[in-house]
Amino acid sequence: MLVFAALLGFSLSFVVCADVIGRVVFNSPLQGTPEMVSSAIVIICFMQAPSAIRSGGMIHMDFVVIHLPARWQSWFAALSALLGAAFFAFILWGGYDPAWYAWSEGEYEGEGALRVPTWPARLTIVIACALATLNYLLIVIRNVRAALAGNAPTLPPQQA
Repeated sequence: MLVFAALLGFSLSFVVCADVIGRVVFNSPLQGTPEMVSSAIVIICFMQAPSAIRSGGMIHMDFVVIHLPARWQSWFAALSALLGAAFFAFILWGGYDPAWYAWSEGEYEGEGALRVPTWPARLTIVIACALATLNYLLIVIRNVRAALAGNAPTLPPQQA
């Protein structure tokens, strides 16, 4: 998913450049650029979330927790991961019906020359949030095990 997001971002730069050149040089912008860009940005952001969670790339505010005993650090790490799982689970829950509607009814965004289907962005939100929730739940399990053993929270390989 991360590679696809990077490729989409790379190809999006060509679309924006073509739109700017068309607007400035030919006084004719590329039709549908705002719709394509808005859908692509949503897809790119949500596709990166599961990887960021799994690699430990999400923001951690632990300036208070690091002064606690190792067991308590693990409990707080598990609690914060549980809150992260709940956050993405709520997005998943709220995004499922709109994604199904966009797929089944053929929902589009934009008017005129180019109409962009909304189901790719909505489906990406659902899939990425499911994976993000799963990653957070795995972190919860890992940190609860560490807390029960009296160990410090386990960090992803990049942060260790």
